[in-house]
Amino acid sequence: MGNGSSSFPSLSPSSRLSKKLKINNHFRLPSPLPTFPPGGEFASGSIDLGGLRVCQLSTLKKVWATYEGGYDNLGATFFEPASMPQGYFMLGSYAQPNSHPLFGWVLAAKEENSDNGILAEPLDYNLVWSSESLKIRQDGYGYFWLPVAPDGYKAVGLVVTTTSEKPSLGKIRCVRIDFTEECEHDLWIWGQGRDIIDPNGYNIYGLRPSVRGTQAVGVPVGTFVTQKGSDANSLPSYCLKNNSQSRSNSMPNLAQIRKLVDAYSPWIYNHPDEEFLPSSVKWLFENGALLHQRGDDSNPTRVDPTGSNLPQGGSNDGAYWLDLPEDEKAKDIVKKGDLLTSEAYMHVKPMFGGTFTDIAIWVFYPFNGPARAKVGIINVPLGKIGQHIGDWEHITMRISNFDGMLRNVYMSQHSNGTWIDASQLEYRNGNKPVTYASLHGHAIYPKPGLVMQGNDLIGIRNDTAKSKMVMDTGLRYTIVSAGYLGTDTIVEPPWLNYYRKWGPKISYDLDEELKRIEKQLPGNLKPAFEKFVRSLPDEVLGEDGPTGPKVKRSWDGDEA
Repeated sequence: MGNGSSSFPSLSPSSRLSKKLKINNHFRLPSPLPTFPPGGEFASGSIDLGGLRVCQLSTLKKVWATYEGGYDNLGATFFEPASMPQGYFMLGSYAQPNSHPLFGWVLAAKEENSDNGILAEPLDYNLVWSSESLKIRQDGYGYFWLPVAPDGYKAVGLVVTTTSEKPSLGKIRCVRIDFTEECEHDLWIWGQGRDIIDPNGYNIYGLRPSVRGTQAVGVPVGTFVTQKGSDANSLPSYCLKNNSQSRSNSMPNLAQIRKLVDAYSPWIYNHPDEEFLPSSVKWLFENGALLHQRGDDSNPTRVDPTGSNLPQGGSNDGAYWLDLPEDEKAKDIVKKGDLLTSEAYMHVKPMFGGTFTDIAIWVFYPFNGPARAKVGIINVPLGKIGQHIGDWEHITMRISNFDGMLRNVYMSQHSNGTWIDASQLEYRNGNKPVTYASLHGHAIYPKPGLVMQGNDLIGIRNDTAKSKMVMDTGLRYTIVSAGYLGTDTIVEPPWLNYYRKWGPKISYDLDEELKRIEKQLPGNLKPAFEKFVRSLPDEVLGEDGPTGPKVKRSWDGDEA
């Protein structure tokens, strides 16, 4: 890959601009990390991948920076470890947008037995790109080098320098192929733009293992990959592989899990106008929830408070579904939930080959209220559209097993969601992230305000705001699943293994609903509004009740 031309404007470097960038501030959580109870390798500083020991380095030194392109057109900065622990070797450089405070890390590695030959010096370097041709604000020129690995080895990162001379061969190590896994692009870091089709354009992406889940063995290194033009395979990308036979040794034990929940469990603010609040599953069952069976719908069974009479396992085959009490007064009471007895349900699972812990925090709402749309300047209540019985939402905390630090938080939003870097979150009571549940729909967001699902002209409103109706997910919680600890340590409740719907299919005439709503709209907006509504997923249309946590694709896999 050679040098690329650029459409960046010609501007000189600015030290004044450099000093104002967020990247120059190192992000730290508001409170110190907790002191964890002893046990295994969790939060011990390093992890054994089966003969290859790795540590996570977050003290980094700047190598080169650019001040244009990327997020907010502020550029990016490239780093390498500030120092190397005794016996460890660098595996690659780190990159981050300038629009965020520095909150990065990169792995270093050493062999448990030097005779194993897991690490090797490169034979040479290939220059894959330099910034010489870019007329942008930058600290000199940056040069990106790909180590040439010996046969049977792979490079898992690039080296960035500010000189056209090749780095020393001893600067970095390549990894034996049986300790590597294939990677794919993660978040965009910097370049001319993800959507710009320019054969000479250049973009930088983070990396994550291509296969992710509770059983996957890929370990991200914290490095990045280059892409020229639209070629997603400009460079082959590899991460590490955990070959240890006891990957759970780096995961937190039960006492350590409780410490993590105490330290990081999020707050969820419900909107001040919210009518439909969360409850515990037990409260739902105690207040008359009914189990229906296909073919015998007129004779529902009241659910036991523990859920012990729910059908277990199987599949979401439509044979059973839950519903609210038949009595209208009781039904209205249950719809509103009960914040005072609401409970969070924790699913603890290994991620990235046991180098991270994901704690998925599930929250149940008995009822999902009607959606509201914004059509031009008009706000339109959508009536039955968006309503459904039963609503499972979740927040996932991603925690480093090297030091027990919260690194990312995933927030579910209707049929999808988003990862938020810990440096971009609001905190309360120490290191507890603050989140916001949208009015009626209960999608989770990191900031108050309005988020549109759609576009600026037509979309579903997701309104969030602070109120006194706040749920501290660490106040009342149950760890419902942590498979790696064994079935004797955590016994899953019966309702968790109920795989059918938590609400009935709601029958309504979509055409009639659209006609009723469109009466409020100017004629020129009606066709676009109808097209938008018909494109919504079933979860947003509200025609069907949801499945429970264990049926979601993220239960054994990664989040979307």
